[in-house]
Amino acid sequence: MSTTSAGLPGTPLDGAPGSGTGIVGPGELLALFRARPALTRAEVMTLTGLSRSTVNQRLDLLQDAGLLVAREPDVVPGRGRGRPSASFAFNEEQGVLLVCDIGATALRAAICDLSGRVLRDLPLTSDVTEGPEAVLSRVDPLFADLLRTAGRGPEDVRGIALSVPGPVDHEQATVVSPPIMTGWDRYDIRGRFARTYACPLLLEKDATAMAWGEYRTHYPDADTLLMLKLGTGVGAGIIAGGRIHRGADGAAGDIGHTQTAGAEGDTGPLCRCGNHGCVEARAGGWAMLRDLAAAGRDLSTVDELVERIRTADPVAVGLARTAGRVLGTALAETVNILNPRVVVVGGQLAEAEEQIFAGLREMVYSRSLPLATRRLELHRSRLDVRAGSVGLALLLADHIFAPATVDAALADPAS
Repeated sequence: MSTTSAGLPGTPLDGAPGSGTGIVGPGELLALFRARPALTRAEVMTLTGLSRSTVNQRLDLLQDAGLLVAREPDVVPGRGRGRPSASFAFNEEQGVLLVCDIGATALRAAICDLSGRVLRDLPLTSDVTEGPEAVLSRVDPLFADLLRTAGRGPEDVRGIALSVPGPVDHEQATVVSPPIMTGWDRYDIRGRFARTYACPLLLEKDATAMAWGEYRTHYPDADTLLMLKLGTGVGAGIIAGGRIHRGADGAAGDIGHTQTAGAEGDTGPLCRCGNHGCVEARAGGWAMLRDLAAAGRDLSTVDELVERIRTADPVAVGLARTAGRVLGTALAETVNILNPRVVVVGGQLAEAEEQIFAGLREMVYSRSLPLATRRLELHRSRLDVRAGSVGLALLLADHIFAPATVDAALADPAS
């Protein structure tokens, strides 16, 4: 996923005359407006280096397409002479985006404006192991309800984005050989939603969507960020060099299925992926529920587990502290490899912050190289349960309004 840098106030945008990289096209110009509340013609000329006639032509083109709206200036009586210049702004109300963050045991659907701002969301309990038809059949009425209450219809939807707790082929928008998502392998998600919505659809791994949401909203200067999701399972999303890092085939960040060392001859507990001794099999929510059941505490959900930890159940607290150290050991190795500036921890188990974070910090700072932890920050997710939805909405908006996509659409008379 590429990101757009729209330049700094008062400096020409790359691609402007004199920059040696060519003329700023309408798509790049729109990116400039998406990064700022509003701009006047004169400000656009300063930022791009384009002539007044070219700026006027491109502003007219973007306005005719409904992508920009004119804003009349605020006139303050007695303050200077003459009328202030009118400005233009990105038309974030031209349509809506639909997103759904699908987890192992719950999902959250949301409707967003074209800037990626979440307008309303609806959570729902759902078991991802029931298969794509059962789960997506629950998403359909949520999307319909969100559109209806916003006074919108399917024709207003400019894009859809979903996240799932499994490996994803980002280009094909399919789930690939997921350990727990029965029936989802290569399922045609795009084709299913195309029956109702004539728009692009993106599919992303849940931890990656969360990472992008945290990075864009709270840590834009971090450059390198690692999102650790602790829920039913364990996963990670990676931002490197200000971009999402998915790896060669989309498998990057699968920290939950790295191996942990046990005593000699101990291969470790069986994981849901079929291997033994995975981090998730020792420290995931489902593994802790398994161990609690073995201790005579039969709980059904990770939320119940978190409540037991927070109310100081000695067995639950002990398991949480052990899980923190297991996770911290795996995280320390990742910190040595990636050298992130920020590690953000989210998911249901992050609510047991006191017990989980103690083990994380202990192992990361004792096992990582001093240089890798010198400026490392470790935080709980600030977006909390909405991290995935926010990340999906921002990813989707960037995809739809990528400069090349906008230029191609404006060049097509039928678009």
